[in-house]
Amino acid sequence: MADFSQKDPRVYFAAERTLLAWVRTGLAMMGFGFVVARFGLFLREIEATRPGATAPHQFRLSLWFGTALVLMGVFSNILSAIHYRKRVNDLRKGEWDIDPLTHAGTLIAYALALVGVAVAVYLLVMR
Repeated sequence: MADFSQKDPRVYFAAERTLLAWVRTGLAMMGFGFVVARFGLFLREIEATRPGATAPHQFRLSLWFGTALVLMGVFSNILSAIHYRKRVNDLRKGEWDIDPLTHAGTLIAYALALVGVAVAVYLLVMR
């Protein structure tokens, strides 16, 4: 099995596709985080045009949610790069295991779900 994984380029290409999928996910989180962070600025500008406008600090939570998403995207990209380098090194050594124990995807999914619920609550409260 070690000879197969060391010589078959499809195994390396699969690892690279996985890396690129994680990078795409991280970039999407960073882009969405930027949009969420700027959404508060947009709401603040709309609120300022209304008579009897509220305090501008009312929409600061979107900055925190957006920053959290950007940082999660950065974390996702760093973690995927580390995992990819480890996987390629294991493939070269012939020590690759078909079922690696990694929980990064699950943790990121749970964290995104929590941020999504928090944003939903925030939007409901701010209406």
